[in-house]
Amino acid sequence: MFRLRMTSCLLSLFLLSVLSIMAAAQPAGCKIRITDKGLDMLKFETQRFVEEELSNISMPEMMGKEGRFQYTITDVKITELNLTHADLQFVPEVGLLFDVQNSSISLSFHRRILYWFFYDTGNINASAEGVNINTVLSLIRDDEGRLKINNVTCDAKIDKMRAKFSGTLGKVYDFLSKFLTSGMRFLLNQQICPALNHSALVHVNSMLDTIPVRTEVDQFIGIDYSLIDDPVVTSRSLDMHFRGMFFDLSDPNNTLANYAVNPVIREYDRMVYLALSEFFFDSGMYAYYRAGIFQMDIINEKMPKDLEMLLRTTYFGTLMMLYPALVDAPLSLHLAVTSPPKTTIKTSGATVSMTASVKVMVLPPGQPPIQLSSMTMESKFNAKVSMKGKRLAVHADLRRFKIFSNQSALESLALIPLQAPLKAMLQMSVVPLINNWTKKGVQIPLADGMDFIEEVVEYHNGFIVIGANLHFSKGLREMITGGNNQTEAETNTV
Repeated sequence: MFRLRMTSCLLSLFLLSVLSIMAAAQPAGCKIRITDKGLDMLKFETQRFVEEELSNISMPEMMGKEGRFQYTITDVKITELNLTHADLQFVPEVGLLFDVQNSSISLSFHRRILYWFFYDTGNINASAEGVNINTVLSLIRDDEGRLKINNVTCDAKIDKMRAKFSGTLGKVYDFLSKFLTSGMRFLLNQQICPALNHSALVHVNSMLDTIPVRTEVDQFIGIDYSLIDDPVVTSRSLDMHFRGMFFDLSDPNNTLANYAVNPVIREYDRMVYLALSEFFFDSGMYAYYRAGIFQMDIINEKMPKDLEMLLRTTYFGTLMMLYPALVDAPLSLHLAVTSPPKTTIKTSGATVSMTASVKVMVLPPGQPPIQLSSMTMESKFNAKVSMKGKRLAVHADLRRFKIFSNQSALESLALIPLQAPLKAMLQMSVVPLINNWTKKGVQIPLADGMDFIEEVVEYHNGFIVIGANLHFSKGLREMITGGNNQTEAETNTV
C-alpha cells in the first residue's frame, strides 16, 4: 500500500512537471522588441517627465538655531532643473536605467531670521550643482500578464549647494549660507528618490495598466495579449513575448492550441519590431469561425443576375422533375465555412486557405427553403498585412477558387460553367465582407499616445516581422494622466 501511494505521488509530480514545462514552452503568438534606438526617443520623454516630477517636490519647513541666530525656512520651490547629462539605458536581465550626471537644480525659499532684537525676512536663491541621480527600474510580468515595474533602486547625490541672500542684512548673513545650504542639500537628497520611486511604481504603472491585455476586438471576438514570461532585457533591446491569441467572446475557453513556429526577431536597426506567427492569425479565424460569422446567404439583390440565370438553367431539370411548381421561385446560395481557415506564411507572402459548403436552395413562398444541390468550395486568398498607428490590418484578395460536387464526379463536370460566375460573386460579395471585418484592424499592445510610423513588413517562413519607428502623439505626462482618467468601460477589458 505504501509503495502504491509513493508511486501515485511520484506520478502526480511527474505529470505536474510535464504540464508546467509544456506551459512554459508554449511559443508566443506575438512579440515586440524595443531597441536602443527606440530608447533614445523615449529618453527625451522620460527626462521631461522626471523634470516635472522633481519640480513638484514638496520640501518641509526648516527651523533651527545657530548661536544667537534663530531661523525659519519656508516656501521652498524648485524653479529650474537642468538635467543636461541624462541617459536612458537597458540593464541586462533587469530593466531600465535612468542616469543623470553633473546636472543642476535652482531653488528659491523664504527666510525669517532673528538676531538679538533684529528681525529680518527675505528670499534666498540657491543652486544645487553636481546633481547625480541613478535610478534602476526592474521590469517583470505580473500575475495578470502585464508589464510592470516591481522595484526601483535609486541613488541621488548633490555635490554642492550655493545660496545668495537678499534683503537689508543679506551680506551679513552670508556666513550662514554654508550651514543653511548643507541642511537644504541633505533634505533635497532625501526627497529626490522617494519622488522618483512614487512616479515609477504608481504613475508609470498606472499607464501600463491601460495597455490592453485581454480586451474585446468587436462584438464577436476578443484578444489575449498577456505576457507569457518576464521581459527579456539585453544591452540592446527589450523583448516582450505575448500570448497573441484571439478568442470567441461567447465561449472564451474554447481556444486554438499553438503549434506554430515561434517568431524570431533578429534585427536592431529600427526603433521597434513586431513579430506575428501563423497562430496569431489562425486563432483569429478560429474565433470568428466559432462565433459563427463565416456564413452568409446570397439572395435577391445580392444574387448577380447572370449567376441566377445560370443556376436556374443548371438545375432546371431537377426543378421540373421534383418541384415543377417552383420553376419560377427565387433561388439562393447558402455559404458556410466548414472548418477554421488556415494561414500559411512564407517568404513570398501570406495566404489563407478556406473550405466552405455551398448549398443551392429554392425558396417556396411561405415555406422553408428546399435544397437542390450541395457543393464544396475550396479557395485561397492572398493576405496583405499592414500597420497604421498601432492598429494591425489585413487585406484579402482571392487567388484561387475551385468547386466540386458532393454527390458525384459527373455533377462536378456539370458545375464547370458555374466556376467563373461563382468566383466573380465571391470577389464582389464575400471578399468585401471579409475585408470589412479586417480593415478596422486590431490594436497591438502599446500605450495610448505611442504609434508606429515608417513601417516595413517582412515575410518569413511561419511568421511576419514588422519593423518601424516610434512617434509620440502625447507626452509621457499626458499618457499617464490619460491612463488615470480612463474608465473601465473605455478599456473594454473582458
